[in-house]
Amino acid sequence: MLIHCVRHGESSYNAEGRIQGQSDPALSELGRRQGEAVAEALAQLPIDAVYSSPLRRAMQTARPLADALQLEVRTDDRLMEVHAGDFQDQLRTDLEALRPEEMARWRSGDPDFALPGGETRRHLMQRGLEVFQQIADNAHKQVVVVTHGGLLAAALKALLGVPARRHPFLLYNGSISRLRSTVGEVKLLSLNQVDHLNRVGFGGRGDL
Repeated sequence: MLIHCVRHGESSYNAEGRIQGQSDPALSELGRRQGEAVAEALAQLPIDAVYSSPLRRAMQTARPLADALQLEVRTDDRLMEVHAGDFQDQLRTDLEALRPEEMARWRSGDPDFALPGGETRRHLMQRGLEVFQQIADNAHKQVVVVTHGGLLAAALKALLGVPARRHPFLLYNGSISRLRSTVGEVKLLSLNQVDHLNRVGFGGRGDL
């Protein structure tokens, strides 16, 4: 199975520098253009399923492609972004000033640290692994999974056997990464491809 992994387009929170986690902002105008560019890049491929996080920014990215393919979007709560607890909806700049120690611990990449009221990166890896393995077990040839930067980076680590304390994946809004899943093996074919965004513009990188 070939899995096309899409990070959602730029959201209004991405544009504002606001932490979203499992909050539900819509795409920005740039994000909507990125969603259309993703659809244009993938719509000619023999894709037989489109999966998405149920959060609005992911669904708004998935919808143009699903419509072009005449497919329903299949949602799974396990594809949602990391829960960022009390930091959700807050500006990064405010948190850097008011909660510097907690922000520093999050940036350190400690897989067992949770933002207050949120979840750890290790838990995020586990649910990302579970949902991607379940998708891979279905009888598809090519699928698209539209999700979030933090979840996708965590899932890639778990699928590829990258240690939890390492963080090699930073993904642009609207980027496409590709995996090939066969029995007992997952191979990363491409990472963070953005050529399809050249004419519309780029959003941010990083999780949350």
